[in-house]
Amino acid sequence: MAPAPTAGIRILALGDSYTIGEGVRADERWPIKLAALLRARGITVSEPHIIARTGWTTDELAAAIEAARPAGPFDLVTLLIGVNNQYRGRASEEYRAEFRSLLARAIALAGGRADRVIVLSIPDWSVTPFAAERDRAAVAHEIDLFNAINQQEAMTRSAGYVNVTPSSRTAAERPDLIASDGLHPSGDMYTDWASLVLPVALAALDRGVPPG
Repeated sequence: MAPAPTAGIRILALGDSYTIGEGVRADERWPIKLAALLRARGITVSEPHIIARTGWTTDELAAAIEAARPAGPFDLVTLLIGVNNQYRGRASEEYRAEFRSLLARAIALAGGRADRVIVLSIPDWSVTPFAAERDRAAVAHEIDLFNAINQQEAMTRSAGYVNVTPSSRTAAERPDLIASDGLHPSGDMYTDWASLVLPVALAALDRGVPPG
């Protein structure tokens, strides 16, 4: 059965705590901020559909998508997942296989259009107060390894890719970019991420790239 018509661009955001916005208000989540930026450019956008929860790994996100059965096609699908695989010590090759499967699912939900899928890199939590008793260099190295995987998989499938990891690392010198829990991004950092995703989203939607 075809999905019922909806008003405006449909966005599906898939992920974990970084997509659901652990520690911030609902209106501070980066997918919500992205929708606001698109609306500011005269694009009608429906409220983003978010399938994300704090703590989810790749396999848990896959199970959640299966349970939710979101009705595609969506005009834009974003995917940010993997930090909990790294945190739990999961193998990188397991991550590759499960991420590849999730990416294929995201493309299917975008109507088979890989150019309508945007993968975001995993933020580096080693710079947060939460990581004070951890080996920060080892965590950062593992994050880089997992990001090399998700970037390669995105490129292989011709999906969009946005590297938010450098933005996340600026929190080492800017405590205002960290939420009150000492681990997750603040609304200000999510504003940065939404701005980074915006030109890629506009290009994916065939709306051009904003000047400046």
